[in-house]
Amino acid sequence: MSDDPALAATRSAEPDGQPGGHGQGVRTRVAEEVKRFLIMFLYLWLWSILFEVYRFVVLRQAGINAVSEGFAFVNALVLAKVMLIAEDLKLGRRWLRPEPLIYPILGESIIFAVVFIVFHVAEHVVIGLFKGETIATSVPAIGGGGLAGLLAVALIYFVALVPFFAVRNVGRELGEGRLKAMLFGGPNGSAEQPLHLSS
Repeated sequence: MSDDPALAATRSAEPDGQPGGHGQGVRTRVAEEVKRFLIMFLYLWLWSILFEVYRFVVLRQAGINAVSEGFAFVNALVLAKVMLIAEDLKLGRRWLRPEPLIYPILGESIIFAVVFIVFHVAEHVVIGLFKGETIATSVPAIGGGGLAGLLAVALIYFVALVPFFAVRNVGRELGEGRLKAMLFGGPNGSAEQPLHLSS
């Protein structure tokens, strides 16, 4: 006896014949994207807060009563979104050697440091244009201005990003969930399990 036509159509629309398979796949992908974004945001937010604290201490030692602009949270949100988009575009991956791991770790840190600086400049230029300023006057004086200031900020970005990409790349090589289990405990962190690094 043949199946009900409506039921058969429903089954054919579901991948692998599993009810709700497509919806489940979408939810899983969304959950993974949200998780990636939150990790990036929290890391960048902590980094921005520490940078603001350092800036406050330096200015205070110079006798300047500086008040935090309070943009650490917003900046972290924006930079995390930029980082997520750049990662999805696999920015720089095709030019970086996958092994040894020091290449992608340092390479991605340099690339994203440049991306952050370019975005920072573009953001100020767009805001300046909306205010009626010229492009020349809208370009921010990064690190106090000049090549030395630009290189100093680029170096800060680079050094701050190295731990993030070190953990990301090592975790990718160890396998999904392995590094987390090794750091915080869990069944996948057993020392008895051999490492399977790509050859």
